[in-house]
Amino acid sequence: MNRVPLTARQAGLMSCHVCGQLAHRPAAGGGDRLRCPRCAAPLHLRKPASLNTTWALILASILLYIPANLLPMMTTASLLGSQQDTIMSGVVFLWQSGSWPLAAVVFFASVMVPLLKILALIYLAASVQRRSRHRMLQRTRLYRLVEFVGRWSMLDIYVITILAALVQFQGLATIQAGPAAVAFGAVVVLTMFAALSFDPRLIWDPLTDPDPLAEPVSHE
Repeated sequence: MNRVPLTARQAGLMSCHVCGQLAHRPAAGGGDRLRCPRCAAPLHLRKPASLNTTWALILASILLYIPANLLPMMTTASLLGSQQDTIMSGVVFLWQSGSWPLAAVVFFASVMVPLLKILALIYLAASVQRRSRHRMLQRTRLYRLVEFVGRWSMLDIYVITILAALVQFQGLATIQAGPAAVAFGAVVVLTMFAALSFDPRLIWDPLTDPDPLAEPVSHE
C-alpha cells in the first residue's frame, strides 16, 4: 500500500510567500501573527483569500476579453483616410496578404492564449473548490504552464507600440492604439495576477487534509 508522504503543513512548517523561507508554526495559537525570520513578511499556511481573489480576477478578465476582441485595436490615419482594425481583422488581412505564418502567430498569441489561459484558470479554481483528487500532478503542471505563458500574450501591444513609433517617425501617417488595446492589456495583466494569486498547494490539500481549516499535525 502506497503511503502519502509527509507534507510541510503536516510537519508544522510554513513557507514564506515572499522569499520562500520555511519556518516552524507554533503548536497552538499565534500562527496568524507569525512572521518570516528572514524577510519579516507575514506567514500563512496558504495564500489568504486565494480562491476568492482568483475568481474575482478571472471574472474581470472574462468581461474585458469581449471588448478586447470586438473593439478596434489600432487606428491608422493617413492622407488617404483612416482605418480601424480589430485583432481578427488584422489576422484576416495578414492571411489574405500571404503572411499566413505571421497571421497564425498573432491569432494564437492574441486570441487563443488569453482564452485558453482563462479556461485553464477556471478549471483549476473550480477543481480546487470542489476539492477534487483527479489528476493532481497534471493540474499542477497546467498551473506552471499558465504561469509561464502569461507574459507572451502581449504580442499585439508590442506590435502596435513599434508600428506607432516607426510610422509617426516617418511623418506620413499616424497609428494610435484603439480602446481594445487597453482592454486587451488589462486581460493579460488580470490573468497574470489571477495565476499569481492562485495557491497551487490547494490542489494537494484534499489528499492529506480533508478539512482546509484544520490545524497541522504537531510533531514533537
